[in-house]
Amino acid sequence: MTDADATPQPLAHIDRLIYEPARLLIVGYLYVVESAGFLFLMRQTGLTFGDLSSHLGKLEEAGYVEVEKSFKGKKPHTMLKLTDACRSAFDDYRRSMRQVLDGLPG
Repeated sequence: MTDADATPQPLAHIDRLIYEPARLLIVGYLYVVESAGFLFLMRQTGLTFGDLSSHLGKLEEAGYVEVEKSFKGKKPHTMLKLTDACRSAFDDYRRSMRQVLDGLPG
């Protein structure tokens, strides 16, 4: 076994659900707020309605995002917020990425 084999590789255990660029944007924006509206998140991320819906569906299925749907007058209103599990996973993701970046020569 070499020294490289004995060193834990932070990317080996990275959360691939968060690692995907569009979902990383979504989680990053939701991480810094209590909750956000769907349209606000769509504008901030630059994702289309369909793309944002698809990625939010994956995050919701994983238990990372809570979706609350209601109506304001006759218009549908969707609020989104991260779960505690996602906040913890994002903290782990950030730690792993720091280890990777700090370990680069230069």
